[in-house]
Amino acid sequence: MSRPSPIRRFFSALWRGLTWFRLALSNLLFLAFLVLIYVLYFSGGPPPQPEKAALLLNLSGTLVEEKSEVNPLQALAGEPSPADREIALRDVLDAVHEAAQDPAITALVMELDFLVSAGISKSMEIAAAIDAFKASGKPVIALGDYFTQDQYLLASQADEVILHPMGAVPLEGFASYRNHFREALDKALVSMHVFHAGEHKSMAEPFLRDDMSPAEKVITSAWLQDLWGEYIGVVESRRNLPAGSIDRYINRYAERMAAAGGDAARVAQEQGLVDTLLSRPDANDYLVEQVGAANEEGFYEAVFFEAYINSKRPMGLTPMMEDRVAVVTAEGNIMTGEQPPGTIGGDSLARLLRQTAEQPGVKALVIRVNTGGGSVLAAERIRQAIGRIREAGMPVVISMGAIAASGGYYIAAEADEIWATPTTITGSIGVFAAFPTFERLLDRLGVNTDGVGTTELAGSLRLDRPLDPQVAATLATGVNFTYREFLDIVATGRGLAEEAVQAAAGGRVWSAPDAQALGLIDELGSLREAVAAAAELGGLDRNNHAVEYVQQPLSPRDMLLRQLASRVGMSGSLPFMDTGLQQLLQPVATAARTLTELNDPTHRYMRCLGCAAP
Repeated sequence: MSRPSPIRRFFSALWRGLTWFRLALSNLLFLAFLVLIYVLYFSGGPPPQPEKAALLLNLSGTLVEEKSEVNPLQALAGEPSPADREIALRDVLDAVHEAAQDPAITALVMELDFLVSAGISKSMEIAAAIDAFKASGKPVIALGDYFTQDQYLLASQADEVILHPMGAVPLEGFASYRNHFREALDKALVSMHVFHAGEHKSMAEPFLRDDMSPAEKVITSAWLQDLWGEYIGVVESRRNLPAGSIDRYINRYAERMAAAGGDAARVAQEQGLVDTLLSRPDANDYLVEQVGAANEEGFYEAVFFEAYINSKRPMGLTPMMEDRVAVVTAEGNIMTGEQPPGTIGGDSLARLLRQTAEQPGVKALVIRVNTGGGSVLAAERIRQAIGRIREAGMPVVISMGAIAASGGYYIAAEADEIWATPTTITGSIGVFAAFPTFERLLDRLGVNTDGVGTTELAGSLRLDRPLDPQVAATLATGVNFTYREFLDIVATGRGLAEEAVQAAAGGRVWSAPDAQALGLIDELGSLREAVAAAAELGGLDRNNHAVEYVQQPLSPRDMLLRQLASRVGMSGSLPFMDTGLQQLLQPVATAARTLTELNDPTHRYMRCLGCAAP
């Protein structure tokens, strides 16, 4: 038998070498993957908790009910900027409640300089948790260089508020301003066809007007005043200020600044908004005394709240089997199909609700709703899923967050009980349809559209042709039909007469106290109180029951990314805020994002753009 040629032997050896290298590389990658699993789940966690420390609420980012989908590149790149970072409200609440019973936690310290947005509704839930913490006798101290309005609402809950001598507390009140695009659309030669049902459906106004209508100003002013009344009532009560102090502080701010020679920190202290003016080194020395411990670097001993609560929670590798209340979060715009966390998908949320209700041991379901609405078809899919769960005998309780309006109220209307925080914005019972066409722009550019079709409606939904009168009539009819269905659902679900529903509907936005008076909601209270009510409806002990917070099932890849992002987030580093240019372009980006999220195939929406809670 002849030997292979030298060339053949060379390539055979080369191939064997490549095969060996490929197998070795695969094994190394597999071992690296196992090491990563071990590091993420079984090691590399937070250091052991000190024997004596403060719980540090170093809130950096935006408070949300449910964190959005993890960006792989962001997770691997490291700590995101505060503008991009999300803080789960439940993490804050659970950490504060746990720390109140922990003898190793001697104080609660809030450092809020990098809190981008909280909102009054979420802040009030944290305030209730802080009140419970105070009952343990431990001090609560807020520390900041410059308190924004959101930050100060939380800071005012502290026993003592410390401000930097060069800082300020620039309160301004609540407002609702939004862009109006009628003139811009006209200049861009875009024809925006909007059909709406409900006299006060403010969603249509930005496309049809250049300003807010007088009627909408009256409505918006009413709920803004309600929310502002809650804000100043809480702050003045916590700070022991006379009624009207906050309004006077704001309205005479320029005068007081002039009298103080431009010293904003002194103005805040003189008006009772802060207790002490201290530089960071002096504040640290003071906190060392209050906490009773310092670390090796001389800083007051503290544990970050996220690391703290992650160390206290079970790993959750095995499903709960005991009798319990299940809580599912519905936050973000309502869109059709499958959607990631942070957005409400008609299919994905309906499936999650159904699967949760079918789990052994689940005796009641609470849905935490925080949305201004969206797609009609997606909302209907969710409503039907809730209806089937109730028909099977399981009680469903709605807990409204900051906003549960339009489509958000639609999915809530037929629940056994509806709870809302005192600062929830709800209602907006109305429907609209929107459809843009660009025939005028194309005509200006010299682009002509022509052709033939088999029916009168063939090609009538093209964006490059004028809207066909039959299509316009169809959209208007569909909107009116959906609006009547909406009214019937509310009347049936809330046990209200048709006349009462019509008086509360029309697209009008209501504050929670007004909505309760109208019968649109049952009770004012927090998520914890709604869970307790659901437990009672499910036959469990109202004051002693298990709770499971359910999230969309994550793939192994997403679980790794979320765990990695969580570990990276423990570093506590605080990068720079985003640029002024990004802030300047934010309204345009928001409008563009809203348009892309209007994905209902029938072009019908139950959406409230003008009711974003402060």
